[in-house]
Amino acid sequence: MTPKLVLFDCDGTLVDSQHMIVATMTEAFAKVGHAPPDRDGVLSIIGLSLPEAIGRLDPSLDEVVVGLVSEAYRDTYQSMRFRLAETAPLYPGALDALTTLRGRDDVLLGVVTGKSRRGLDAILETHGLTSMFSVLRTADDGPSKPHPFMVVDAVAALGGDVSQTVVVGDTGYDMLMARSAGAFALGVTWGYNGRDELTQAGAHVLADGFAEVPALAMGLLGAKE
Repeated sequence: MTPKLVLFDCDGTLVDSQHMIVATMTEAFAKVGHAPPDRDGVLSIIGLSLPEAIGRLDPSLDEVVVGLVSEAYRDTYQSMRFRLAETAPLYPGALDALTTLRGRDDVLLGVVTGKSRRGLDAILETHGLTSMFSVLRTADDGPSKPHPFMVVDAVAALGGDVSQTVVVGDTGYDMLMARSAGAFALGVTWGYNGRDELTQAGAHVLADGFAEVPALAMGLLGAKE
């Protein structure tokens, strides 16, 4: 039986990490002697892989400096790891929704995120979620969102089909990635992009709370409750 797949973004979808990301990015820019970007700018690039995000925040930076800022960001993030439960808490209802979906015989879960694998592992370990997911795809594995690579590769790894896959995310990048891959796009409104941006990027449905996610995902996949 071909499994039905539900692939989750991390930042802004599973965990509310905006304050940590803004603080980490601010410190990373400062460490290499550049003016830090403003908060709205940082929130606008959440979901992208780190080098692409930094390049968008300051297009004047050359490849070498982007690399230095990226490394400073990673170092700062690691130094904050012991505070992840505080600085990147799970959204309300996330654990219950994941448990409901994971308990189905016909569903496998995964993560598709612009974070590094090291950063994702830290989040999952902090919240006791590692065993929930059958596949993890990160910025270390291939092109940044909205390229469809992470979705297509995750589906292939699990022996699934993109037509029986839902991507759950909070940004337009997530929705564009899902649509480009041929998967369903389920937008969540508690993250870092608004309803209009999610809809314009191609969200098939929107969830206003985590309790809605299992039913909406299964509805898209044509599965019975």
